Amino acid sequence: MKKTVQVVGAVIFNETDDILCALRSPEMDLPNRWEFPGGKVEEGEQPEDTLSREIQEELGCAIEIFERYADIIHEYPNVIVNLITYKAKIIEGTATAKEHAELRWVPAKELLHLEWAPADIPTVQLLTGDRG
Repeated sequence: MKKTVQVVGAVIFNETDDILCALRSPEMDLPNRWEFPGGKVEEGEQPEDTLSREIQEELGCAIEIFERYADIIHEYPNVIVNLITYKAKIIEGTATAKEHAELRWVPAKELLHLEWAPADIPTVQLLTGDRG
């Protein structure tokens, strides 16, 4: 039986409603794919707490978390990922790519031009209004 991993991601909007996209580095699983920054929920941790911690670690900034945006189950060959995304905004600091190859602010209508990690695609489709 495949292991299920709970993961959270932040759909971070800026003042012009562009969305922060993070490019996975060559050393990561799914290298050179775009994702919403976030990470794995540790045992006993609330998803929102994980998201705040991960964004601080990965991007070096603090976020305010709003409503849950999407709750996706995606089955990869060796693991099942339960990705929960939340709408968020940066409230302190500037996002810096500490673990990712690149960060980019992208207008929602252009999100589909990027090559996304498979688990992130349903959230991208929600954001762009593209239901596949």
